[in-house]
Amino acid sequence: MSALESLRDKLPEAAKDLKLNLQAILRPENLTQDQVWGCVLASAFFLGDEALTLALVEEGRANAVTEELIDDARAAASIMGMNTVYYRFRHLVEKESYNSIPPRLRMMRMSQLKTDKATFELMSMSCAALAGCGMCLQAHEATLVQHGISEAGVNDSIRIAAVLSGVKIALSIPA
Repeated sequence: MSALESLRDKLPEAAKDLKLNLQAILRPENLTQDQVWGCVLASAFFLGDEALTLALVEEGRANAVTEELIDDARAAASIMGMNTVYYRFRHLVEKESYNSIPPRLRMMRMSQLKTDKATFELMSMSCAALAGCGMCLQAHEATLVQHGISEAGVNDSIRIAAVLSGVKIALSIPA
């Protein structure tokens, strides 16, 4: 039994829908296999649940996910952990004066990708959704459209993040 199957078995009956959704998000509909796994792994890293992350990394490797994709997913989750706090502040405070202050946040890794720009942006989009950062969501959605990702593909990246968020919560509920 794989680590992911074992994890799915730990989900309570009340989370039966999540068991099915967890299977469904791994089957690409509007994204490539790499894009799906990038969103899955970046979301898991961003959520920070060790058991969920380890199970998904193991499952990814069993499905030929490359170390380069895993590394980009780590980078996307890490950078978005920083950016979603900073830009959500700017968005929520809505004071134009903050927009004139340079962020002074290093983000060079975003230009040193091991995969491709569209995949990294999808990973970032999943993390932005998990953080609820409107400014980040708008920026990444616009970039994804420029890179030829359909609205259905963008929606898939959000659906992946949503399912994994639900799984994390379901696993943390005491029996």
